[in-house]
Amino acid sequence: MNRRIKIGVFGAWRGQSFISLLKHFKEEAYCCAVCDKNEQMLEHVKQWCEEDTRFFTDVDDFFEFEMDAVILCNYFHEHAPYAVRALDKGIHVLSETTAAGTLKECVELVEAQERSSAIYALAENYPYMLCNQELERIYKGGTLGKVIYAEGEYVHPMNINEAKYLTPNSLHWRAWLPRTYYLTHSLAPLMMITDTMPVYVNAKSVHSELFDEMLVKTGIRKVSDMVSIMLVEMDNGALFRVTGSASFGPHGNWYRLACEKGGAESIRGNQNLVRLAYNPWNTPEGEETERTYQPEWPSHKELAEKAGHGGGDFWVIYHFLNNIKEGTKPYFDVYKAVSMSAVGILAWRSSLERGAEYKIPDFRNKAERDKCRNDDLSPFPDENGKATLPCSSKYADWYKKV
Repeated sequence: MNRRIKIGVFGAWRGQSFISLLKHFKEEAYCCAVCDKNEQMLEHVKQWCEEDTRFFTDVDDFFEFEMDAVILCNYFHEHAPYAVRALDKGIHVLSETTAAGTLKECVELVEAQERSSAIYALAENYPYMLCNQELERIYKGGTLGKVIYAEGEYVHPMNINEAKYLTPNSLHWRAWLPRTYYLTHSLAPLMMITDTMPVYVNAKSVHSELFDEMLVKTGIRKVSDMVSIMLVEMDNGALFRVTGSASFGPHGNWYRLACEKGGAESIRGNQNLVRLAYNPWNTPEGEETERTYQPEWPSHKELAEKAGHGGGDFWVIYHFLNNIKEGTKPYFDVYKAVSMSAVGILAWRSSLERGAEYKIPDFRNKAERDKCRNDDLSPFPDENGKATLPCSSKYADWYKKV
């Protein structure tokens, strides 16, 4: 493409981060259109837009506008239908998490990508944090040997005022979000570091009386679980322990690789530091047996450090634009994206069944897709306020009776 890439942004609240970042790529791309039902948000993002950027409150008008790519920043569980719509029009898609809210949507999204010439990429930013890029460099260097076990934690507790602010009404997705669904921040970095895919999952959730009193009985949210712990078997035989969006204290992210010859991890309380340690008898010649250090960015240090989510937002845009310009496949393509959605979906069913094991479908395989084609069970209510799965483990008995 010998002109600037025209990018539309669907959802200005989360989208404002990407809109502002596009200013750093103004020779390559620009925000040509923004759609949001909130006109105040449209006014707010104009500071980062160009004179000819168009603003829409009507979704249909937005998707009829000429653009090369769209960044989907709408509600968490509603990305897939709009991704399908864009792909069918030949529009490249960068989708916020999660890729799909149901297994049926996973199938629809994969098949839309397979019939489209456009690119689909998941906008998962945590793999591009400084610590995770360094863990990937270490692991792929081979000195640790094969990963046997790994851990990923995404922990985001919040006070009652923040919970109210982020949950503006009783049908908002955050009010109904099971703890397993928001798992890409914990699982995706481990997948990219080790280049593995999930094949089985089982999970358990922990109910919190404090959450019940603070959030459920006050009508702010419906979920009284504080965490779900998932055990994910990967296609290389390794076992990963990951959280979804955990709310125990304290706030932080943490990643650990336990390998045949040693291990590496980020440091709790300072995610820019990395600890690398070998078994004394496996220490490579010329290396220290153990050290803790701050790695360097591979490039674009200044821009990455200014971007949100530990620099991850910058790298998401950087790689997406390169995929479009060079016609290359994104690392988090549609198959990796829906596999993570499926882990969250099926881990929740496992949790409701006291840890039953579920196989993660291989969405490249049509026979396995067919088994999921009509599976639209969801904890998120439809326009009539009806959900087909409970959203909290305290309602697990109701699920068993369905």
